[in-house]
Amino acid sequence: MSDHKLPADDSVISFENLMQDVSRHQHDRADIGRAASDQQSLDYKRAAATRETRQVIDGLSSEAAEIVESSDELLFAAPGIQIGLMKRLRKGHIPWEQGLDLHGMTVDEAREELCRFIHDGLRQQARVLLVVHGKAYSQAGSHPILKSLVNDWLRQLHGVMAFCSAQPRDGGTGALYVLLKRRSGKSGLP
Repeated sequence: MSDHKLPADDSVISFENLMQDVSRHQHDRADIGRAASDQQSLDYKRAAATRETRQVIDGLSSEAAEIVESSDELLFAAPGIQIGLMKRLRKGHIPWEQGLDLHGMTVDEAREELCRFIHDGLRQQARVLLVVHGKAYSQAGSHPILKSLVNDWLRQLHGVMAFCSAQPRDGGTGALYVLLKRRSGKSGLP
């Protein structure tokens, strides 16, 4: 028990009364000492770099920021995309020109193929692509990891202006229509 007498009314306790047994710190640098040898530190840095290389390739992580469900509809539009254009995309009224099926691929394979596919689509001046990621129904009780990752990756890839879940005829919530950026000088959509 403390020797300090506290007033009956807690509202009159002053900061000075509370801090009277506290002494001022004499320096402004932390004293962490040498907790690890230089070799241990180097080993730690190498292990961390290896983990980072495995988890992030081309700036795209192998861990989904948000897990989506098999039946969830996905929708993304970069700032400035017109509502009418998004409605046409969602209804499947803008024909897709190229398609990619990611079924059966590992996360690393899917990421590499998706990056290559988007890059090639931009280079070939494609406007709308179809990406089939699947719904993970084959693994009972599991979440659609590729769907969740593709949702994250497309938001980060340069040249992707918008995407949305496809119409049932093109794969429904197991596929996406992806709207790519037009090069300047190109006319509007069909």
